[in-house]
Amino acid sequence: MEILIKGIRSGFCVAIILIATAAGAAGAAPGNLARQVLAETNLARTQPARYAGYLRDMRPLFIGKAYRLPGSVAMVMTSEGVAALDEAIGYLSKQAPLPPLAWSQGLAEAAADLVRDQGQTGQVGHEGGRSGGMQARIERHGTWTGRIAENIGYGPGTARLMVIELIVDDGVPGRGHRKNTFTRAFSVAGAACGPHPLYRHMCVMDFATQYKTRSKR
Repeated sequence: MEILIKGIRSGFCVAIILIATAAGAAGAAPGNLARQVLAETNLARTQPARYAGYLRDMRPLFIGKAYRLPGSVAMVMTSEGVAALDEAIGYLSKQAPLPPLAWSQGLAEAAADLVRDQGQTGQVGHEGGRSGGMQARIERHGTWTGRIAENIGYGPGTARLMVIELIVDDGVPGRGHRKNTFTRAFSVAGAACGPHPLYRHMCVMDFATQYKTRSKR
């Protein structure tokens, strides 16, 4: 979905990655996981052909439309099965390398607002019952120019599985999370991760073309 905000085009996907509760394998502490998610995203952006290899490694794990979590007996049910994985592999194989995203503390705080909100309510989606929508959260912590976008993943407890889920974008029309990840216009991002009552783990990543974090007094 792409909308026009204050005369500046802002693209974001409103669909959510939803996977089985069994996918919540133990991972890093939330703060470390957020930094790792950005590092994994940057690896995918700067070396997409290499990242395609990580997706190929997952093909043998599929049984029908479900796949087995590495090192576990837990299974994750998907909507499209290996077809979505293969499509993502093809996409990454053709994707030109992009510059890495710089960490933005203000965008990370905007993402954390939604993580705290949904960690208490168990809701999903880009609209927080208490924290508000994407634009409101991002503008609460700073000012942006160009474009803004948001990715949300629920389930995986490791950065690599979280980023792979967002790149594959199983069951998401238009592959909006993947498009956000590989948008050349974005130069900064911030992420936050935390517990979710239903899906065990969640991570939010907010992107911007340019962003200035508001000074705290």
